[in-house]
Amino acid sequence: MATLGIDGLASGLDTTTLINNLISIEATPQTLLKNKVSAASAFITSMQTLNAQVSALADTAKTAAKPASLQAFTATSSATSVTASAGATAAAGSIEFVVGTTAQAKTAVTAAMTAWPSEPAVLTFTSAAGKAVEVTAASGSLDDVVSAVNASAAGVTALKVASGKDASGAVQYRLQLTSTATGATGDFSVHRGTAAEVAAGTAPDLLTEPGAAVVKTARDASLTLYAGTTAEQVVTSSSNTFADLLPGVSVTVSAAAATATPVTVTVARDTATSGKVASGLVSSLNAVLSAISSGQATTTSTSATGATTVKGGAYTGESSVRAAQTALQSAASAPIDGRSPSSIGISISRDGTFAYDADKFQAALAADPVGTQSMMSTLADRIAAAATSASDKTTGTLTQVITGQQSVVKDLGVRIADWDLRLTARRATLQTTYNNLEVKLQSLQAQSTWLSSQITSLTASTSS
Repeated sequence: MATLGIDGLASGLDTTTLINNLISIEATPQTLLKNKVSAASAFITSMQTLNAQVSALADTAKTAAKPASLQAFTATSSATSVTASAGATAAAGSIEFVVGTTAQAKTAVTAAMTAWPSEPAVLTFTSAAGKAVEVTAASGSLDDVVSAVNASAAGVTALKVASGKDASGAVQYRLQLTSTATGATGDFSVHRGTAAEVAAGTAPDLLTEPGAAVVKTARDASLTLYAGTTAEQVVTSSSNTFADLLPGVSVTVSAAAATATPVTVTVARDTATSGKVASGLVSSLNAVLSAISSGQATTTSTSATGATTVKGGAYTGESSVRAAQTALQSAASAPIDGRSPSSIGISISRDGTFAYDADKFQAALAADPVGTQSMMSTLADRIAAAATSASDKTTGTLTQVITGQQSVVKDLGVRIADWDLRLTARRATLQTTYNNLEVKLQSLQAQSTWLSSQITSLTASTSS
């Protein structure tokens, strides 16, 4: 139960302020604990930020360490109707070819009709591979036939297309049938009847009936290599994309050649992308090293009285940060098989950060792509190992410092909470003490008033 305050009723004292000042003095140890929590929390936040940067560096380095990280190529075409793309397994060079045909799906239409000629409406589709798929519609309605075909595994889509009126004025429709896959493998035939009737030769071919037609035949895309020579070779694809026409190079065509002039596809090393791998690694490394240097820097301030104060940075004296800094600098600057990383354009500067020389890197890559890739992979792998050692989620040295400080903050929080209980009890005691004092003083004042009145009365009696 809270104690009712009766400030100064008898004493005239501001007991609330007095109690607050006493509690403030007694709370000094708690205030010191809170200051420690504030400092530790700021340190944890700073370390978490650094740890995230080191972790990002580890990811960047792991990517750069891959054996094909510098194997970037571009593919260009001499014709707008041909596009090409190159992957990491490509090699510099060029090839010429003539585009013969583009791939297309088969499209056919049935004869015009108002409804399916018989019920139940049964169709059998046969693929180019000879697989028969029997389709039975819910009724003779053309809408039901379209729905049944589209829901089947025949590999064909159906549309109902208006086709005028018959002699009686009834609206007629054709069924437009299109293979879902392009190329010769998407070819199909369709008969009116069951699969057994097709096998027996008794089911009529829908596409040979009067009024039916094949609008587009199933066709592969084709390229002719070495046209006009004894090595002439036709290459086909069920789609308009020829995957791995050259190792790691895919070509997509959109139109057949109008002339016999060949298209040239040229594959070249993508020096810009390769350079970004190296420069990105150096940039990420420098971001970490700069953050560490900033956190280690001290600041000096002078007070109004002329006193000078030197304050350390967030990482000043933190051995785990210093160790991570040293490990990263060593990983990026130590020789590789007797060669300095500066030979491929990566060198350490006086301030401990690293410089990237794009021209030197490109020259090394052009002169010895295999050796440069090997050096880059080794260098990046060492940086990744050093960064991971510091930032690993469970065993990282920086992570362990953060975890340790979080435990300290948690313990301090418990101690602060204990002080809250202690101070609350102390406040209640002081309030009770001062309230009792006020009551006692009030009682004494009442007695004093009564005695004064008695003395006055006695004096008056004696005088009379």
